[in-house]
Amino acid sequence: MKKLIVLACALLGGFALNAQVVTPQPSPTSKLEQKVGLTDVTVAYSRPSMRGRAVFGDLVPYGALWRTGANQNTIVTFSDDVKIGGKELKKGSYALFTKPGKDNWEVMFYTDTNNWGTPQEWDESKVALKTTAKTFKLPFEVETFTIDVDNLTNNGASLGIVWENTYVEIPFEVPTQEKAMASIEKVMGGPQGGDYYAAAVYYLQEGKNLDQAQEWIDKAIATQKEAPFWMLRQKSLILAAKGDKKGAIETAKQSLAAAEKAGNKDYVKLNQDSLAEWGAK
Repeated sequence: MKKLIVLACALLGGFALNAQVVTPQPSPTSKLEQKVGLTDVTVAYSRPSMRGRAVFGDLVPYGALWRTGANQNTIVTFSDDVKIGGKELKKGSYALFTKPGKDNWEVMFYTDTNNWGTPQEWDESKVALKTTAKTFKLPFEVETFTIDVDNLTNNGASLGIVWENTYVEIPFEVPTQEKAMASIEKVMGGPQGGDYYAAAVYYLQEGKNLDQAQEWIDKAIATQKEAPFWMLRQKSLILAAKGDKKGAIETAKQSLAAAEKAGNKDYVKLNQDSLAEWGAK
């Protein structure tokens, strides 16, 4: 009996050690994902609430560096280079730090995102971009700290920070026109060398129209300054599949020479094996 009691106590003690109390977070995490033009914008942050407290100028002092949220850094990610306040910010992820003021805020995009709160030692060299943002007084109070992407257009938007009765606007521009024009020019300009190559290889593999495959592989090769050994290899296979053994051997020799020049042993062997198979001299 004594042993059973000891065992039961041990089991209960182990359960107590492993049990975890689950309660709501005081400042729950949030993740915002927004497409602006052709650019992906993501904001990951924690959301404290007022809970009867005065916020700006009290809980969050004016002129003091703030993590712009709670807990871990607020992290803003741009998939493209953007412009903020006329200055360029490279694509990537940044910790968003601010110094709130009565009339405007100082806003900093910091390259080190691995901080809990503000950095113990501020490194000015890690500030990728610094700008000043306007503040606006709201005619009502917002209980929970919120970051949103507002004023969406094809070419930009604003990071909007809202809490208590304050709204802060951080406008940014995205390179939609450059990306859209590049896409239009590429598509309207017709297929590229890689497109012709992929289509030719597919037709060869599926045994489809080999004359068409040869036309496409020739166009793919024509887009190159120097015919790549892998394109020449596929052309030799297409010619062999068409029964043009002489053309296949000639092209395989070109591919072999290019592969040797590039130091690609795999393609050297592939071409040597094919040339032997086709009875090349």
